[in-house]
Amino acid sequence: MPKQLVIVFFLFICFGWQVSAQDKVVDQVVAIVGNNPILKSDVENVYLQRQMQGDVSDGDMKCEILEDLLIEKLLVAEAELDTNITVTEAQINRTMDGQIQRYLQYAGSVEELERNMGKKLPQIKADMKEMISNQLLTQQMRQKIIGDLTVTPSEVRYFYRGMKEDEKPNVKPQLEYAQIVLIPRVSQEEDMRVKARLRDFKKRVETGKTSFATLAIMYSEGPSAKNGGEMDYMGRGQLDKSYADAAFNLKGDRISNVVRSEFGYHIIQVVDRKGQKLKTRHIIMKPKVDAEELEKATNALDSLATGIRKKEISFEQAAYLYSGDKDSKNSGGLVLNPNTMATRFDLSQLNPADSKVLKEMKIGEISEPFEAVDAKGRKVVKIVMLKNRIKAHRADLKNDYKLISDRFLNKKQEQTLDKWIGKQQSDTYIHIDESYANCNFRFSNWVK
Repeated sequence: MPKQLVIVFFLFICFGWQVSAQDKVVDQVVAIVGNNPILKSDVENVYLQRQMQGDVSDGDMKCEILEDLLIEKLLVAEAELDTNITVTEAQINRTMDGQIQRYLQYAGSVEELERNMGKKLPQIKADMKEMISNQLLTQQMRQKIIGDLTVTPSEVRYFYRGMKEDEKPNVKPQLEYAQIVLIPRVSQEEDMRVKARLRDFKKRVETGKTSFATLAIMYSEGPSAKNGGEMDYMGRGQLDKSYADAAFNLKGDRISNVVRSEFGYHIIQVVDRKGQKLKTRHIIMKPKVDAEELEKATNALDSLATGIRKKEISFEQAAYLYSGDKDSKNSGGLVLNPNTMATRFDLSQLNPADSKVLKEMKIGEISEPFEAVDAKGRKVVKIVMLKNRIKAHRADLKNDYKLISDRFLNKKQEQTLDKWIGKQQSDTYIHIDESYANCNFRFSNWVK
């Protein structure tokens, strides 16, 4: 597909621009929720987006889209009445800047973006503003309705006992494994190079030459790069200690000095504060390991694996004495699944290097040394031992409690939100155009 068509397609999906065979949609009000209208173009734009993405529906897709918009309007209307829910101009602009930076990655430049869209950047931002505001309000309102819900073990047991056999989730084949990890040494020269680069970035932002978000998108080596380096609200306990100490000591929008964490080197900026939590953005860079150090680690693990196979030392002892992975060394190398806090993984939950090795192994077998990227994004060398394989099965409480608990919590949240929507339907003026009067809505009280 030509680059220009890729850009236009991406922007269409993100912005929901009004297009049709005649290049425009004739508008009319198809619904009103309180004082907020829903236009025909709102429905048509989403419909065209879903068609382009290949979405299918068992029912009338336009009716489903209208109901989604009706629910959004209810959430936004209630959020606007709640004095504890606010969306500031700064929040909108930060979210907008992050999205614009992602769009510019595809377009290549502001000029190319404006040329493809037929409008200047200020107008593009103006068109996005209400959409982003509604998104932020809706997120906060949903969180207020369902965010504090919890489930107890007795509730989960009762829920499980009431499930029919074919309602119990299918669990994919799983495995348990242990590992010994060596973290190759980084040279002092490489360490200094990375720190100098980050100090230069800090200077460029402080002198106004480049925005922090742009540099993060271009150079940051973490998953938040695509968001301009921005992460969600986190408390001290959710952050690396060095990162947290630096972030919580920052004043205003100042940028930190270079900070070293277990993940790499950072410069940090505080975006917003909410109670004891911070929303930060950062640029992270990770010193590169040279080939000689990788070879040293590989040779050391090869010798260690030979000793384990000869029973000169147990895998558990070797993990405790030599592994550089603090999360697994004290448990004999046994790896914990961070998604479930249990020791079982299905192959899709493993990093590609581990998955490739483990799927071919027998229980009790010890692998040859191989390179991988650990959970902190560092290049490491490791050996693994397959501890157990579990066949595909229906979920049970003993082995799959977290999966069943999450399923029940989701159901409880859905029921709570459905109850809230039903009440709001009764308390809110709603009018739907007769062209949608025959829709088979999930909620029955839209048409009064």
